[in-house]
Amino acid sequence: FFKLAAKNAGLTGINAGDFVISPSMTSDEIIEVFKGGSADIKVTLIEGWRVEQIAAELNSKFKIKHSLPIGQNSKFIEAAKKYEGYLFADTYFFHPDATIETIIETLRANFERKYTQELQKKISAKGLTPEQGVILASIVEREGRSKEVRTKVASILLKRFNMGMKLDADATVQYAKDSLKLKNGTLEKFWQPVVITDYTGVVSPYNTYLNNGFPPGPISSPSLMSLEAVADANSDIPYLYYFHDSEGNSYYAATLEEHRANVAAHR
Repeated sequence: FFKLAAKNAGLTGINAGDFVISPSMTSDEIIEVFKGGSADIKVTLIEGWRVEQIAAELNSKFKIKHSLPIGQNSKFIEAAKKYEGYLFADTYFFHPDATIETIIETLRANFERKYTQELQKKISAKGLTPEQGVILASIVEREGRSKEVRTKVASILLKRFNMGMKLDADATVQYAKDSLKLKNGTLEKFWQPVVITDYTGVVSPYNTYLNNGFPPGPISSPSLMSLEAVADANSDIPYLYYFHDSEGNSYYAATLEEHRANVAAHR
């Protein structure tokens, strides 16, 4: 009877997911629920976000259940901050009653599936630990757009690291600057451009203009493309510098003089 009623109502299939129905509902009412789609909450997390941005997006979808506005205490941020960089950005469907732990574990499990043993072996062959690979990928995510550019950026940063040269990555200054503003409650928007005084004025272990080597941890959620860029990085690249203009074009240089000339010509 239900199959016949569904056919007459134009219900040719039911999408997978959770639906809220009750024994008191008629067949027609249940069919309407099925036609309306799953009760699961769709959440799209963007590559290159930091944990606080993930929390804000969850807050917008789950309202007040999982997090609070930027700068305020958040149970989700408290639980997830230690997994910065390991919460894979993707589109998810969560049950309305999903717990913070369930959401975090889902994001982490997805990351573990993407960060395969093969990728980790390729990264280890370059002299990096799997953790350093994630840190570098999180920087590359914020420093490059296309796969080609990200691979070159990863190669240049790896070359600098191997030489003992500071990474000098603007994205790490942005992360450090935003983190300091979060603490004092003055942050209005994430990832604002850095100014010259920030390079030395933003005192933080994450500022790679002040500190050698990698920052203490990832600065964002890297995409699979960025993880692959690190795995494919070649530290024998002839360049030591890169510059992206406002239109997204990239310029590379072997010397500081060439780099300054690129900046002057294309800024």
